[in-house]
Amino acid sequence: MPRSARRPLFVFTCLFFLIFLYNRHTSIPSQGSHSVASNSIKTSNGHSSWAKHAQRYPVTTFRELPTGQPLALPQIQARFGRETAKERGVREYRLAAVRDSFKHAWQGYREHAWLSDELLPLSHGSHEAFGNWSATLVDSLDTLWIMGLHEEFDEAVAAVGGIDFESSTSKIVSVFETTIRYLGGLLAAYDLSGLPLLLEKATHLGEMLYAAFDTENRMPVSYWDWKSCLEGGDQSALSRAVSADVGSLSLEFTRLSQLTGDPKFFDAVQRVSEAFGEQQNSTLLPGLWPLYVNAMGNDFASGSEFSIGAMADSLYEYLPKMHMLLGGLVPMYGEMHLSFVTAATDWLFFRPMNPDDRDILMSGIARVNGDQVSLDDSGQHLACFIAGVVGIGGKIFHRDKDVEVAARLADGCVWAYHSFESGIMPEMMDLTACPHPDACAWDEKAWHRAVMRKAGRSEDGNATDIIKSKHLPPGFTNIPDTRYILRPEAIESVLIMYRITGDVRWQDKAWEMFSAIEKATRTEVAHASLENVAINPPKQVDKMESFWTAETLKYFYLTFSEPDLVSLDEYVFNTEAHPFRRPKVAKSWWWKR
Repeated sequence: MPRSARRPLFVFTCLFFLIFLYNRHTSIPSQGSHSVASNSIKTSNGHSSWAKHAQRYPVTTFRELPTGQPLALPQIQARFGRETAKERGVREYRLAAVRDSFKHAWQGYREHAWLSDELLPLSHGSHEAFGNWSATLVDSLDTLWIMGLHEEFDEAVAAVGGIDFESSTSKIVSVFETTIRYLGGLLAAYDLSGLPLLLEKATHLGEMLYAAFDTENRMPVSYWDWKSCLEGGDQSALSRAVSADVGSLSLEFTRLSQLTGDPKFFDAVQRVSEAFGEQQNSTLLPGLWPLYVNAMGNDFASGSEFSIGAMADSLYEYLPKMHMLLGGLVPMYGEMHLSFVTAATDWLFFRPMNPDDRDILMSGIARVNGDQVSLDDSGQHLACFIAGVVGIGGKIFHRDKDVEVAARLADGCVWAYHSFESGIMPEMMDLTACPHPDACAWDEKAWHRAVMRKAGRSEDGNATDIIKSKHLPPGFTNIPDTRYILRPEAIESVLIMYRITGDVRWQDKAWEMFSAIEKATRTEVAHASLENVAINPPKQVDKMESFWTAETLKYFYLTFSEPDLVSLDEYVFNTEAHPFRRPKVAKSWWWKR
């Protein structure tokens, strides 16, 4: 063959090899290379019995995953410069401290509660809370991988091989909790490691959970009697369902369809999303959904109470994340997100009065009574996630003002941490909204009057005794729930703000938060929830949620890691901090000069 004819073939061969290498590299860079020997993992090599389960209301035509090239969405993460040796030393010291904290909690679980759902960190016992499928183990798989704890990861994966995800010791299982913790945990661990066993187990669990959608209107059962369903019993969605329970299953089921090629999982959740989307602008506060919906009657608009906190949170969180997971090819998710952010800015976000006159925001609860809309100027730790969601949305939809709003929301939660003697934010708190967003000078008398109103007493009374007895920091009028249950939402948003801005001050804020939490929660074998963070030191409670190792410590770790570890431009987190790989956009870099 003449040289001129061989050259195109040679070039084509080289390009093919480079493309192969590029696509083959699917696991994230971790702390050292790692592989799991195939003969070290026991697989069932079988099919799910739920896959053969005959449904009462079978789907005849499935909504398919979108086809076509994913859109090149705007970059989320900042372009990070080179850090100095001193900066790197500080960052790596903090990173190691978080890793040691996780190892302490994991070792306690391994020694005292192995294969149970949760460890009891004070009594050294165990507790079954979520179907008895080893919640802490499955929830923490991806954290083990991300932190480079590969021996522990191998041991945990081997244990997963022995878990039967097709039945439960619990008569009733929460479809939402099972989906976000177990299905999400298995899918993310597979996306990171590529181990077939994890996808096999996720598929088996997905087949079981899919049966919860077998209702007349294809809306899911929130609290599911799985055995009755297996035996052929009829079932229906709730007439008074928590909106997040119904509307927050989309990421996990969509990712399962993407990985298996089976459209039924995406079809199940897409029908739910469409039902919410069709009624989003027909509610009493268009753009927002009420906390409770009638899933049985396909009514997602009736209801007069609105919040992005408990009972609604992940419903909104998944809108921009579905846009990213589907490569921007299903426009409805972006449209729903933008409608929500506009409404939340108008009706839910408020500026709290504070002694330092900080320009911060919190998110409250709106109630509609006739033509009147009242705002409950309260705050929830759980609602702190919203800063990260608004910030990411601001980046991918070119809305710079949303990124500014996100920073103020995240700083509001940081301020709440700083305000309490323990250095930790409580579950719920009441505040004093500024009379006007642009006029918010500290007024101690106004704060005292608000304390008296909240206590149901005359505003002219003396608030000092109430403030002292309840340990109220300036600006706070009540603390309805004084606990800290190892929640992740505040550090979640701090991490995201650091990643999208590149501002190292967010790392400093995270370190102060971590230091306070680690000091107050550490026990002999793990970490405990706290009874009252308004008192220092707070009393510990014998409870360690699986999201401590699945979410909170993972978010702290990623705040101090190299920023390309689990990049927000490559992964999207579910509401339990499980990262799913986003679709790749083809790059024709070899044609560029």
